[in-house]
Amino acid sequence: MGDQGPRIHRKGNISLWELLKSIKENEKYFKAGGIGVFIGVVRGEGISGEKVKKLKIEAYEEKANEALDNICEELRNKKGVIDAQIHHFIGDFDVGEDLVYVVVAGAHRDNVFSTLKEAVELYKKEAPLFKKEYIITEEGATKSYWVSEQ
Repeated sequence: MGDQGPRIHRKGNISLWELLKSIKENEKYFKAGGIGVFIGVVRGEGISGEKVKKLKIEAYEEKANEALDNICEELRNKKGVIDAQIHHFIGDFDVGEDLVYVVVAGAHRDNVFSTLKEAVELYKKEAPLFKKEYIITEEGATKSYWVSEQ
């Protein structure tokens, strides 16, 4: 976890508490004035308002890990950013379950909030992650389709 190892994990293989602990163990953590956390979860409503039953997340793991590492490294080089970590889960998920943890430690809240937002936008654009949504139609049938991020 942290600076070493994968950033793509099977569901349940990393906890938010472990991630926060690793942030606090950063040798530069004494410079931090705050930590911001974004937790992406499975939404129970699809793009067109249909009921979501579950979600499947797949990744081109080698390239996704590389992309997330590069994003985190880039963000850590920003002025006022102490640490930035992105950890995404793959597997099958029910509505409400955690999909991704993005954590930023910064010297000031402005560093934290702007970098947190940038981290989310970058990973959605750059990491090869694939989302298959299973929905329940008005007739009660289950349909699935691959979702492209906007």
